[in-house]
Amino acid sequence: MYRIDRASNRIEPLTVRSFSELGFSERQHLQEWLAHTPEALGEDLLIIQKEFDGFDDTRERLDLLALDKDGRLVVIENKLDDSGRDVVWQALKYASYCSGLKKDQIVDIFQQHLNRHHGGGNARQTLREFFNGQEIEELKLNPGNEQRVILVAANFRKEVTSTALWLLGYNVRLQCFKVTPFERGTEFFLNVDQIIPTPEVATYMIGLAEKEASLQSDEAEVKQRHKLRVAFWTQALEAVRKSPCRLFDAVSPSERGKAGTGSGISLVWYEMVFGFKEARVQLYLDRRDSDENKAMFDKLHSQREQIEARFGAPLEWNRMEGLKGAQVQFVKEFNGRDQDEWPDMIAWLVEHIGKLEGALREPLQEIRRQQPAVRA
Repeated sequence: MYRIDRASNRIEPLTVRSFSELGFSERQHLQEWLAHTPEALGEDLLIIQKEFDGFDDTRERLDLLALDKDGRLVVIENKLDDSGRDVVWQALKYASYCSGLKKDQIVDIFQQHLNRHHGGGNARQTLREFFNGQEIEELKLNPGNEQRVILVAANFRKEVTSTALWLLGYNVRLQCFKVTPFERGTEFFLNVDQIIPTPEVATYMIGLAEKEASLQSDEAEVKQRHKLRVAFWTQALEAVRKSPCRLFDAVSPSERGKAGTGSGISLVWYEMVFGFKEARVQLYLDRRDSDENKAMFDKLHSQREQIEARFGAPLEWNRMEGLKGAQVQFVKEFNGRDQDEWPDMIAWLVEHIGKLEGALREPLQEIRRQQPAVRA
């Protein structure tokens, strides 16, 4: 790895070091880095537990347990400067242990993680946001034998890479990431490189797996849900257009569980959510920079009393620790599958999205004035 010196138009090599030379440890450093920045592994992962030991009749514990966007459990095993000979066997054991976890157990495991490491939070709500608004009841978590394994180390022994390549031939979902620390003066850098399978091969394999999963899914049920949502949003958006609220005038009915529109700040959305068990109105902060989302949320939260007074009821404030975004929302239970309830559901959404926009209009305008960078 090289540093680019623009002034001299030259590149300068960075010094490759070992983790042990730099005083970094597996549990306190490498594990924490990946737990807080799982996207370093090349995809959106949700860490649901650290040092998970919830296995029957064994005292073993895995480093990190995560979910991917397809609902599969991902076992992440970290080794520091050397992978060791038995890391593949160890990770496969953990994956086999996790294969029996049911949806309610996974939600409970994640809730324990939030309580222990993030000072609390709502596991079901965070999962819903991670899976783009899908209801927990609709999600297929930990399907079949589709558990994945990710191995992370500074160096991989030949017996490890050979076994990993052999397992890939039998459709075992396994990846190896080489992590290399670099030093330059008082600065340290980390390079994360997927070495097995190569990204090109991985993309091809993922495509085949997704195609197979799609063919095996219950297409009739999916189409019915989509049809139901389009019908609901056709009625709901027409009702909003007849109200004083002009936010959704350009929004068209879709198959998604939510309808969103801009707030005047890029990537900050007003959203109405149609769930089969509830309806929601919310402001969703989805800026690319997580720190920017959290700072904006904190500014709004500091005015919570005034905002809720204008809204007319307490709101739910979800900073969404461990995820990029943040949200402010108001929720009411409905049976979304019962079309006889739709008129009341739609009336509730129309009333409260207008109230939410009215309550947040001035604070958001103030944020735009005080932080010009937010407009970009």
